Amino acid sequence: MKASSNSEPSAYAEGFPPIAAPGARILVLGSMPGQQSLRAQAYYAHPRNAFWPIMGQLLGFAPDAPYAQRAAMLQQHGIALWDVLQSCVRPGSLDADIDRRSLVCNNFPAFLATYPDITRICCNGAAAHELFRRHALPALGPEHPYELLRLPSTSPAHAGMTQAAKLDAWRAALA
Repeated sequence: MKASSNSEPSAYAEGFPPIAAPGARILVLGSMPGQQSLRAQAYYAHPRNAFWPIMGQLLGFAPDAPYAQRAAMLQQHGIALWDVLQSCVRPGSLDADIDRRSLVCNNFPAFLATYPDITRICCNGAAAHELFRRHALPALGPEHPYELLRLPSTSPAHAGMTQAAKLDAWRAALA
C-alpha cells in the first residue's frame, strides 16, 4: 500500500486493498496502480485516466466527486474494484515495465469466497486480463463459475479508442 518514502519513485510497488461491499456482483480489475495513484493512495488517480469519468456517466455521479463518494457509488451499484497484483517491481507506471519475475498476485480464492455473489470479472485492459488469466485464474480451478471479460483500458496510454467507444464497451459489460 505504499510507494517509496524517498522523493524519487521506487520501482517496488504495493497495491491497495479492494473496494468491495457485501452483495458485489461484478469485480473490476486493474493490473497495478500507477505512480500517481500510489502517491494519492487512490485507484485511477491519473487525471487523464477515463475510469472515473466512465463510471460517473454509467452510475450517475460526478467524476470529480470526493474519492470516498466515488468508491461508495461503486459499492452501491454492486461493483468491487481491485488489482490483479498485490505487488511487483515496475519502474514508472507502464504495465509493459512490470518485472514479471517480481509479481505477487492478490489472493483471489479468499476474496471471491468473501464476496460469493460476484459472477463477472471485468479486466481493465489487456495487461490486467493477461495477468489474471495467467497468474490468478489457475488458483480458481478449471470449473470456476466466473464470466471473464477483457475491456478496453481506461488508461491514457491506450489512445487507440475513443472515450465514447470505451464507454459503450464498459456500459455493456456492467449491464
